[in-house]
Amino acid sequence: MTTPDESFPSLSDLAAPDGLAPRPALGDRSGFSRLTAASYLAHAAVAPLADGVLAAMKAELDAAAGEGIGAMERLGAWLEVARERFARLIGAPKDAIALVPSTSAGVSAIATALRFAPGERVLCFDGEFPTNVAPWQAAARGGGARVDLVPLAPFARSHAEGLDAVREQLERGKPDNGQVRVVAVSAVQFQTGLAMPIAALAELAHAHDALLFVDAIQAAGAVPIDVEASGVDFLAAAGHKWLMGPLGEAYLFVSPRVRERLEPVQVGWLGIEDAFVFLGEPDRLRYDRPFATDARVFEQGVVPFANYAGSAVALESLERLGVGAIFEHANAWLDALEPQLTEAGWTSVRPRERAARSAIASFAPPAGVEVAAVVEAAARRRVVVTGPDGHLRIAPHWPNAREEVELAARVLIEATREVAGA
Repeated sequence: MTTPDESFPSLSDLAAPDGLAPRPALGDRSGFSRLTAASYLAHAAVAPLADGVLAAMKAELDAAAGEGIGAMERLGAWLEVARERFARLIGAPKDAIALVPSTSAGVSAIATALRFAPGERVLCFDGEFPTNVAPWQAAARGGGARVDLVPLAPFARSHAEGLDAVREQLERGKPDNGQVRVVAVSAVQFQTGLAMPIAALAELAHAHDALLFVDAIQAAGAVPIDVEASGVDFLAAAGHKWLMGPLGEAYLFVSPRVRERLEPVQVGWLGIEDAFVFLGEPDRLRYDRPFATDARVFEQGVVPFANYAGSAVALESLERLGVGAIFEHANAWLDALEPQLTEAGWTSVRPRERAARSAIASFAPPAGVEVAAVVEAAARRRVVVTGPDGHLRIAPHWPNAREEVELAARVLIEATREVAGA
């Protein structure tokens, strides 16, 4: 398949016919004409889709409807555009990226490929989203290994204290408690927005002959990531949150440094070298071809092509804006909102350390106030937030204008008073 990035529709190409903004701009939601919320602050859950994203998806579905197999080269090229743009976003080589159905699928692919042995251990973190715990538990159990949970509370106090807790667990494996094979961590914690010290965790894990797996679904697209510079071995992220793409597409990074240490179990015909050759040449159907030596070995079969077309367009917006600029924009937005909510009785759990911040700010409720009820009351006023695990979670992204802060604060305070019966 061809991969000519520049020959396929970009955001500006898709937007121009409809009179949409040709380029994204921080705080400008004009490219989200279908968004009904007055202030959408739930990017940590599911992102709204930009008009350009929808246009790309529709164009590819139309092509598939009209041409069938004739559209396959065009659709396949979009996959490569998406792969390349995600690779650039996280500082990875293109051939280190696999297209997978979800973050969970990426975690499971690596967890099963590590082939755990009896007595080995995996370090996960107590309080993380189950996506980055359950697959490790299943894979460890199958090999006679075990998962140990490191508390997140020390990291909430300081990165240094948290790293000491991980170091203690890593050293506990010597000589008779079982070697740690993997440290599996979310780059950003889903309840509180706590950003973890990825580079320091990688260095610590490697010093103890362990690997680092990163669930980046709450970071990629809003928090700068450089997998090569930080020493990450594996990373998975679905596209429907901070990457601003549709549901049903995700990316898996496998560092070339560690690919040979994996024995893939979850594979399909697309994970084989020269997978397509037998479709175009006679007498080439064979079952002894080797598996791919790069990340594509984890691509099992046909993926939702139109979804990746949409993701590619969303990634173009992130690339044009710059993740660093998006991070600063979101944090300036949260800086303006935080004191207004704390004055109204909410307790901020946003980290004080700048290095521990993400694009999320979470708050514990005033006494007697149910977070879920506040979320519902705010939604009726067209301000969309979420409330995972008893936290009010505020998650702005690049389209959120600073002018929305006052609206969001007023609505959330009104909702709080309504729920409290004031």
